[in-house]
Amino acid sequence: MPLPPRRSSLRRQLVLPVVGLLLAGVLANVAFASWLAARRAADVARHHEQQVVETLAASRVTLTLPVLETLARLTDSRFVVWNPVDGSLGTTTLESGERDELSAAGVAVALERGTTTLGGQAFRVATVRSGSVRPETVVVLTPRRSLVSLALESAWPQLAVAAITLAFLIPATLAATGRLSRRIGLVERRVAVIAAGDFGAGGIDDGQDSDRPAPIDDEIGRLKRGVERMSGQLGQLRARLLAGERERLLGQLAAGFAHELRNAVTGARLAIDLHRSRCSQSTADGSLGVAIKQLAVVEEEVRGLLALGKRTESVPEPLTIDGLFTEVADLVSPRCQHGGTTLDVEMPTGIAIVARRDSLRAALLNLVVNAIDAAGRGGTVRLEARAAGEVRISVDDTGPGPPDSLAATLTEPFVTGKPEGIGLGLAIVTAVAEDHGGRLEWGRVNDHTRFTIVLPAGEVSPAASGSPAHRSKATTP
Repeated sequence: MPLPPRRSSLRRQLVLPVVGLLLAGVLANVAFASWLAARRAADVARHHEQQVVETLAASRVTLTLPVLETLARLTDSRFVVWNPVDGSLGTTTLESGERDELSAAGVAVALERGTTTLGGQAFRVATVRSGSVRPETVVVLTPRRSLVSLALESAWPQLAVAAITLAFLIPATLAATGRLSRRIGLVERRVAVIAAGDFGAGGIDDGQDSDRPAPIDDEIGRLKRGVERMSGQLGQLRARLLAGERERLLGQLAAGFAHELRNAVTGARLAIDLHRSRCSQSTADGSLGVAIKQLAVVEEEVRGLLALGKRTESVPEPLTIDGLFTEVADLVSPRCQHGGTTLDVEMPTGIAIVARRDSLRAALLNLVVNAIDAAGRGGTVRLEARAAGEVRISVDDTGPGPPDSLAATLTEPFVTGKPEGIGLGLAIVTAVAEDHGGRLEWGRVNDHTRFTIVLPAGEVSPAASGSPAHRSKATTP
């Protein structure tokens, strides 16, 4: 069984190595500088001692006590006039206690060792023969300081500078790594939200105000934008998958419902036709004709449901928009008369296209029926078409329009603003428009609601290149 990963913050992983390396570098630099300064100090002391010896050897001045004390103040050394024959000590700058210690230890022994200790302090011992009128042997005792003490003495300035440097660098490093870790932490939390299935446009808030300058375009900034692009693409992909699954289920439902409804409509039409053929009086009765037209409307609705359930197998054929408008107007005229709605059809349009007649007629009929219901009694529905690069077939009504809450999802299946609606009409229209390579648009124009089926220019047949000679308006009261 693998061990679970150890949790550790990125800030700790950044700060500890950086601060540790910085501190180690500063201390190593101070140690080397101190060691070098101590070595140089020791070399300077030995050189100074050599100069004192050489000066005494070349001196012609009698070494009286004032002269030796002056030399002691100038050189920080101790001087003793020594008689090597009997070992007696003469004039000296040593304190009485130090003189007694030197006498007891013996100058000869100290010279042999090269060092001696007086009053707890170490001295290097050397002798020189003065060049005065009366030559004398002088013992020169130079204070001997250890390399450690010299290093410490020379190191404190570097240590002070290093402490000041660290006092500024460590907070600056902590602040810099803290900003980086916070920005990366925001990206991490955003990725966790996306991994949990929330692809909303929440964005990664790095705490910057709108008045502050734009963030730096660095690796983290590009990572943030990449995560947001990934979130958007995943959201779109999920929406497409859900829409595809919803359309698949809708298609299955619509196909089954349409099959049963088509059988019922066919049976009703056959019964009416049989009744008309048997009853001579029915030929003069217009109500049967109205019934047949209403059944034709239902049949067109069924064709739309079948087109939504599966891709239609009908072959695109040349047709005119004027003929399509005429067929739709004939089918909805009884509904307009019953509902008291005026239908204005702008013809001739002079537009010919290549399309699937049944599915396009069913889609246009859906839009017109919805517009009649929305306009209500005394309202007006207008049907028009334009060809300028694209073919735009528009249905305009004077109704109040769909609710604002449904504006973004109006064309999705099962979305409707009617209490008795099931929300399949606009889904059918959208499917037909996309099947023809086009789209469905809608909006409010001059207090009217307008739905437009937009077909690409390739759907226009060559015969439709000219403009109509005149336009007329057909009105169904």
